[in-house]
Amino acid sequence: MNTIASIAVMFVAACHLYFLVLEMFFWTKPLGRRVFGLKPDFAQASKALAANQGLYNGFLAAGLAWSVGAGPVEGYALKVFFLVCVIVAGLFGAATAHRKILWVQAVPGAIALILVGASR
Repeated sequence: MNTIASIAVMFVAACHLYFLVLEMFFWTKPLGRRVFGLKPDFAQASKALAANQGLYNGFLAAGLAWSVGAGPVEGYALKVFFLVCVIVAGLFGAATAHRKILWVQAVPGAIALILVGASR
């Protein structure tokens, strides 16, 4: 079960790495505008904010990857901490920005957290 939980955590980390790339490097490009449904002028005006948001997603990805590589005791605590951060960010984003964030961020984080808890 620990392997399945770690795979789920790494999946969430990979998603956040993807968010980093989209928000930091493709926000104003056709791919980023299509994924986020942005008009070119808005994408350009909000480019710095998106890059900042992407950086935070990168920190979440790094923390999740770190948690998988850590020992069993500290790894468990790190997984729980970073997955809760992902879930809270996803809930906040769904409440304030777009409901889709619930499904692409909070739900995968919650599933991974359940698997981590079950692996203990």
